[in-house]
Amino acid sequence: MNEIKEITEKIIEFRDKRNWKQFHNSKDLALALSIEAAELNEVFLWKKHEEADVERIKEELADVLTFALLLANNYKLNVKKIIEKKLIINNKKYPVTKSKNSAKKYNEK
Repeated sequence: MNEIKEITEKIIEFRDKRNWKQFHNSKDLALALSIEAAELNEVFLWKKHEEADVERIKEELADVLTFALLLANNYKLNVKKIIEKKLIINNKKYPVTKSKNSAKKYNEK
């Protein structure tokens, strides 16, 4: 079975056993995703990246991914396909010849 589909099904099972679907409309999932991403940022706040607590990174990243997968599920999106499509778009915006060793955005010189 596809790993993304499998983990999404486990998340949905967890959610449904608690009757939380009522709270998981797309707006609230997007807000939760943003909040969890901020909590992930907090793990790094005022530290060098190597000082960040890896266990907290795992926990916060799991929350971010969980809400992202639930949001994708709400719209029946194929996560693999949308990521692959975005990689194609980004490959055009950031060709290796112009982007290698550069952190500049595609529209910056």
